[in-house]
Amino acid sequence: MFPRGKKAYNVRNLIPIPPSARTPIAMLKIQRLSTAQSDFEPLFQALIAFEGAQNPAVESVVGEILAAVKTRGDAALLEYTRRFDQLEAHGAAELQVPGARLASAWAALPADQRAALEEAVERIRRYHERQLLASFTYEEPDGTRLGQQVTPLDRVGLYVPGGKAAYPSSVLMNAIPAKVAGVGELIMVVPTPGGQVSELVLAAAHVCGVDRVFTVGGAQAVAALAFGTQTIPQVDKIVGPGNAYVAAAKRRVFGVVGIDMVAGPSEILIICDGRTDPDWIAMDLFSQAEHDELAQSILISPDREFLDRVQAAVDRLVAQMPRRAVIEAALSGRGALIEVKSLAEAIGLANRIAPEHLELSVEDPGAWVGEIRHAGAIFMGRMTCEALGDYCAGPNHVLPTSRTARFSSPLGVYDFQKRTSLIQVSKEGAARLGRIAATLAYGEGLQAHARSAEFRIEG
Repeated sequence: MFPRGKKAYNVRNLIPIPPSARTPIAMLKIQRLSTAQSDFEPLFQALIAFEGAQNPAVESVVGEILAAVKTRGDAALLEYTRRFDQLEAHGAAELQVPGARLASAWAALPADQRAALEEAVERIRRYHERQLLASFTYEEPDGTRLGQQVTPLDRVGLYVPGGKAAYPSSVLMNAIPAKVAGVGELIMVVPTPGGQVSELVLAAAHVCGVDRVFTVGGAQAVAALAFGTQTIPQVDKIVGPGNAYVAAAKRRVFGVVGIDMVAGPSEILIICDGRTDPDWIAMDLFSQAEHDELAQSILISPDREFLDRVQAAVDRLVAQMPRRAVIEAALSGRGALIEVKSLAEAIGLANRIAPEHLELSVEDPGAWVGEIRHAGAIFMGRMTCEALGDYCAGPNHVLPTSRTARFSSPLGVYDFQKRTSLIQVSKEGAARLGRIAATLAYGEGLQAHARSAEFRIEG
C-alpha cells in the first residue's frame, strides 16, 4: 500500500467497509492544483475567495421580524413561532422549559452519553479556566494608581440550533466559558419545529448550568434576546450558531447587544507530508464537508502520489457516508487537492488561507507550528483529527471562518468578560499629567479639555 520506508497509519480494522463500498466508484471531481502550474495564482485566489454577500430576500424578512418583535414583544414572538416552527403556545410562558424538564432529560440519557458529556464538560471547563483575565493595579512613584478591573457580563443569550439537527456540543462550547467567566445569567433559545426536542441538547443545558431555556428559534429568537419581550429578558451579548436568518439577525442587532461573530461555512485545511493513511485524511476532509454544501475542505501536500491515493480513498469511502450528497457537493464545489514543492511552501499557502481548522499531519508538527500566523485552531500530528476538537479536547470549537482568523480568535472566557480601566491620580501626578494633557488638548483645539487639566495643576 505504501512505498517502502514510509510509515503507514492504518485504521481499516476500525472502519468496517461494506462489500458494496469496496469497489471503486466514479471519481468525485475535486479540483487539483499545483503551485508549479502557470495559472496557479488566479485559480488559488478564486478557491479561497468566498462571497458572503447578504441575501436581500433574507435581509427583508429578518428586518420585518426584528421590527415586529421589538414593538410587539411576546405577541410577535408567538406568531412567528407558530408560523415557522408550527409550535402552538397559548402564552409565551409556555415557551420556557422548566428546570425539572432539563434535569429529567439528563437523568434519562443512556449511561454512555452521560459519561461522554461529563468528561467533555470537565475537559472544556479545565481548559477555559486558564483563560480567565485578572484585575490588576499598580502605583507610580508620585502616588498615582492605575489598573484594570475585570467583570463578567450580566446576562448572555445562547442560540442553539434545534429540531432534527441536535448540537449539544454547541451548548458546551458556548455555555462553559460563559459560566467560567462568571456570567450572571445564561439564557438559551432553541427552536423545536413541530415540538421536536433534542433530549441531548436539554441534558447538555442542564449539566452546563444554563439558567433558563426557551423553545424559540430563528430571527425572532435573536430579536427577543436583543430587545427583550415581556417573557424573554434582554441580554448583553448573543452567542451561538444558526442559519442564514439567525446570522443576518445577529449582524443587524450588533450594537444594541454584542455578538460573538457572524460565521461563514465550515473549513478545514490539511497539510500532510504524504505519510499518513489516506483513509484518515479523506475522512478528515469529509468531517467538515458534511456540514454544508458550501463548506471547504483542502489538502496540501508535496507528494503527488499521496494526493492520488487520497483521491482514491475519497472515491471509495464517500459511498459509506449518510450525508454523501452534501459531502460531494462541498468537495466538488469548494474542495481542492494542492501539490506544493515543499512543506514550507504549504505553510505559506496556509497563512494566506487563514483556515478555521488546520491539521498539521506531519512527522514533526512542532517544527512548523510557529510558522503558522493565521488559523482558528491548529491540530498537531497524525493522531489529532479535527473532530476531537469539535467535541471534547478542551479548546473552543467556535472559530473564525472566511479568512477572519487573520484578525480574530476562537470564542473564549475573555468574550464574556469586560475590562474597565482604573485611574486614580495623586496631587503630584495631576500637576505633571495636567501639563501634558493641556498641551495636547490645546493642539487639538479642545480648550475645555485643556482648562479642565489646568485647574488640577493650579489646585
